[in-house]
Amino acid sequence: MTYPTDRPAVWFVTGASRGLGLALVKHLLGRGDQVAATTRSPERLRAALTGAETANLLPLEVSLTDEAQVSAAIAQATERFGRIDVVVNNAGYGILGAVEDTSTDDIRTLFDVQLIGTWSVVRGVLPQMRASGSGHIINVSSIVGLLAFPGWGLYSAAKFAIEGLSEALAAEVAGFGIGVTVVEPGYFDTAFLTDDSLVLTDGSSNAYPAILDMIAAHKEMPGTQPGDPARAAAAFVVIAQRENGPLHQQLGSDSSGLAEGKADSLKADVIAGRELARSTDYVR
Repeated sequence: MTYPTDRPAVWFVTGASRGLGLALVKHLLGRGDQVAATTRSPERLRAALTGAETANLLPLEVSLTDEAQVSAAIAQATERFGRIDVVVNNAGYGILGAVEDTSTDDIRTLFDVQLIGTWSVVRGVLPQMRASGSGHIINVSSIVGLLAFPGWGLYSAAKFAIEGLSEALAAEVAGFGIGVTVVEPGYFDTAFLTDDSLVLTDGSSNAYPAILDMIAAHKEMPGTQPGDPARAAAAFVVIAQRENGPLHQQLGSDSSGLAEGKADSLKADVIAGRELARSTDYVR
């Protein structure tokens, strides 16, 4: 069993003060679930939850790049609620720009948050989930974790890493009654494109005008995204309650369509490359 059916569930949600994380926290509190919510800004989280019933909320100020803070947050959540049933690794931010226009610092900082932060939460919570023989880990990737677009190279690299981590983890923990899902959202109507969740490079190389045009177009997108954050929040609960897969779950019609196209193109590449692949074996 990966989700309780006889009591409110205990959720540990990172990146909880905005975007899909905030929508999820609001939904869970409305259901009567118990929520440990990590954020770099508890004040922003409290302000965003004005008017909501927060008796079952444990706000935690955590920098996910600090493993000691992550461990302390998991301990606090366990002490308050007695256990953790579902983890949602949602925290992160994006960088939009050509690969050539990103820096080594950009790479290290993004991977520290997106990958190492997720890794630390997973490692911190697994001992208690293994001991209880239950639990569900949901790692939030993106549709660009399955296929990359120009301008999204660095963000895609981080999300591709989350995909690989999740696939290996799912196989490792299945025998302990722990479920793993990697969620791949498309465009949702959040502030991701307008606040500091998305860092825009300055295009200093001047070699990629099409990417600069794409960045400008993204600034005009807010309010037109197809995805509803409230419906995404409800979908997270459905995912956590599943007994079996799928391992990869797209959110949004845009994500679903793009993922299907990626699967078709990957299969076509495998078939087209089959003869050359087989030619590299020893002839015995």
